[in-house]
Amino acid sequence: MTKTIVCGVDGSETAASAARTAAELALGLGAHLHLVSAFGKLKAETIEIGSDRMLLSNEQEAESTARQVEIDLRRDFPALDVSSGPAEGQPGEALVNVATTRDASIIVVGNKRVQGIARVLGSVARDVVTQAPCDVYVAHTHA
Repeated sequence: MTKTIVCGVDGSETAASAARTAAELALGLGAHLHLVSAFGKLKAETIEIGSDRMLLSNEQEAESTARQVEIDLRRDFPALDVSSGPAEGQPGEALVNVATTRDASIIVVGNKRVQGIARVLGSVARDVVTQAPCDVYVAHTHA
């Protein structure tokens, strides 16, 4: 059975750094990497321009964000087994839900620096660490 690693992405440098760490980990373990971009509650809007109608949603934006990171990782790590997709919910909740659904072995999160000495992890990392159904790898994502 192939192991699965789940990693959240949101277009930030912190998330991109965590995704690169997740890719290296996946390659080393022979695991599949699934990238997730959370989009909160679904919001959609129809825009009409002349006779054309377009449906825009935050789900589509999240899917596009995750897909771009997937493309970047495929370019940099050609042997990587990777997929991506959007997930409804707040970032920590979405990562935990996807990890549960996909029976993930590891969730990779970044340790985005948060102000104050009492807060070592960012809020997403803290949420994931306390609720994860599997191991959590906290990637060092800041200098």
